[in-house]
Parts: sequence; structure tokens; C-alpha cells
Amino acid sequence: MKQLGVLIATFFGMGRIRIAPGTWTSLVVTLIIYFIPAPSLPFTPLALVTVIVFIIGIPAAATCEKHFQKKDPRQCVIDEVAGQLVCFWFLPHTIGFYGIAFLLFRFFDILKPFPIKASERIPHGIGIMLDDVLAGFYTLAILQGVRYFFFK
Repeated sequence: MKQLGVLIATFFGMGRIRIAPGTWTSLVVTLIIYFIPAPSLPFTPLALVTVIVFIIGIPAAATCEKHFQKKDPRQCVIDEVAGQLVCFWFLPHTIGFYGIAFLLFRFFDILKPFPIKASERIPHGIGIMLDDVLAGFYTLAILQGVRYFFFK
């Protein structure tokens, strides 16, 4: 069971990439979602997948912390998967929007403005997952604002 948790938390080994595993994982998620053969990914299935990743990610992230004996180890990237998925909610299926969603998400995930940084202190894998989901919501809010004001 521990091996399965680590496998999920590392997103099937993506977290073991030596340089920038979170960035690479976010990029892979962006490409997967972009190349799903649908002109526009409906919100309901995307939100459902996001919630499932978040729920499964909590115990997986906690297992990963125990396995690597470190708080929020860099190998744990399932949180990037959930956060990056949030960014695509209601987003037009264009390379421009998806590229900006990827870049903004990485910006907020690294910068960690309030309350993202504070959410990391929540224990048992919840904090690991929540900080990236919040970064995803920051990105989503900005992109929806851009759509509203510039692409009516």
C-alpha cells in the first residue's frame, strides 16, 4: 500500500525527475488536457477528475512525506496535478490560454501569496494538496478576469 501511495504522489515517477519535478509535472498535465480529443473539455468531468485527484492525493501525499522523511518533499507532485487541473476550469481550449494557465500556476505555486503559504501548515497531506489547489484558483480567477474584460 505504501508503494502505491508513493507511486500516486510522484505521479507515476514524474516527481523523481531531478530538476524542477513540479514544473515538469504541470507541463505534462497541461499537454494531456490540451490534447484530449475534444474541442472544449466540459466542466463537470474536469471538476470531477480534479476532486478525485485531490481526495486520492491527500493520503498519497502523507505517505510520501513519511517515505521521504521530509515535510512536503519535492518528489510529491500529485498536488501540482490537482492545482493545474483547477486552472483549466471554464477555460477556452486554446494554446494561448493553456500556456498562460501553466505559467501563472507555476508563478503562484512558487511565490505562494497569502493564504497559499499558510495553508502548507495544515497536516496529514491536506496542506500539501491545498496550497497548489489555491494557486490553481488564483490562476483561474485571473484568467477568467482576463476573459471577461478583454474577450467578451
